[in-house]
Amino acid sequence: MSTLSFRWARLHELTAPEWHVVLAAREAVFIVEQNCPYQDADALDAQSWHLTGTCDGQLAAYLRVVDPGCKSVHAGMFYAEPSIGRVLTVSAFRGKGFGQQLMREGIDGCTRLFSGQGIRISAQSYLLDFYRSLGFVEVGDEYDEDGIPHFEMLRAPD
Repeated sequence: MSTLSFRWARLHELTAPEWHVVLAAREAVFIVEQNCPYQDADALDAQSWHLTGTCDGQLAAYLRVVDPGCKSVHAGMFYAEPSIGRVLTVSAFRGKGFGQQLMREGIDGCTRLFSGQGIRISAQSYLLDFYRSLGFVEVGDEYDEDGIPHFEMLRAPD
């Protein structure tokens, strides 16, 4: 099985070409493939850690970890925990187990960066089993986010 080379960075640590590749991948997956027009690049990018996974020098997988207290749940309410989001595997690299590798590194990174805290995600409903396999459990009922069914999920602290 191939493995990813990981890099953690804050937004200001990424070069313009690196950030361009990330944004292009996010747009390809979340806007074009899922036919879901929404504002992808947002203010949370500046309040996040960005995890890139490369294979053979190319971006293969990506996620961001939003700092605790920054991601809005509802008006005036924010996740107390770090939040993993924008999880993707570039289409050319799917089927190689990179999603598992990426999420395990994301969870490990959250544990290092935010010791003793759980992790929240907003998971697309069709991916529940994938996230359950990583220790996440549903919190609340299914809801619509940008026309796609989701569940809020929580992973307890290690």
